[in-house]
Amino acid sequence: MKLTPKQVVELHGFNNLTKSLSFNMFDICYTRTKEERDAYLNYIDEVYNAERLTKILSKVTDIIGANILNIAKQDYEPQGASVTILVSEGPVDEAKTESFEESPGPIPGSVVAQLDKSHITVHTYPESHPDEGISTFRADIDVSTCGEISPLKALNFLIHSFETDVMTIDYRVRGFTRDVTGHKLFIDHEINSIQNYIPDEIQEYYDMIDVNVYQENIFHTKCKLKKFDLDNYLFGYKKDTLSAEEQASITRKIMLEMDEIFYGKNMTGFM
Repeated sequence: MKLTPKQVVELHGFNNLTKSLSFNMFDICYTRTKEERDAYLNYIDEVYNAERLTKILSKVTDIIGANILNIAKQDYEPQGASVTILVSEGPVDEAKTESFEESPGPIPGSVVAQLDKSHITVHTYPESHPDEGISTFRADIDVSTCGEISPLKALNFLIHSFETDVMTIDYRVRGFTRDVTGHKLFIDHEINSIQNYIPDEIQEYYDMIDVNVYQENIFHTKCKLKKFDLDNYLFGYKKDTLSAEEQASITRKIMLEMDEIFYGKNMTGFM
């Protein structure tokens, strides 16, 4: 059953559809030495610490029209951070005061098992190649909602909140809800691509590929930055300090890293 944007369907009770958006971003940097690699990881840890990530996710909550019930955040050693926010669709005037206090978790190896109607999480993964001088930073954000609030409303803000070379975005509508006659609705809005929710000015900067399973309400979009400027991938110096051969070698390594992440496979043997 397809609905036009102007159609309104009266539902039987609460809208039980679950709408989940997974946003994965990758930032890539060339680090020639251990000192540069450590400096890059320290920079990432400082810029994307748990406090900053909490502010980003709190803004996401505002954008989608949800209400914060609980926040759990944690910075890790040697690097990385996690934030989990439990949210609800409706107001929480009757919630206990302690529900809004920050809890200390999650900690490594723990399980977050707080359930109401919706949640928003972020986990960061800085890492480095052992030999090739490549360092990457990945942030995984999951926005899962029930009811009428939609995580897609926050996609534009999330893209602008991170320095992103490659993005993979998944959106899925799960379960079903019923109208007043008992007829099941497995999706309550029109969508044929996640790209419909990415502004044109952002799409101009990225090559994009869709891999969708329409009959299962599963949508997947991969994005890779179009323009390449080596200066944006060097940490602490500029390309004019390098020879032409060094610039070409580093460029190949970085572009290979981007392609492998974008296509989701190792491509070293094809170079």
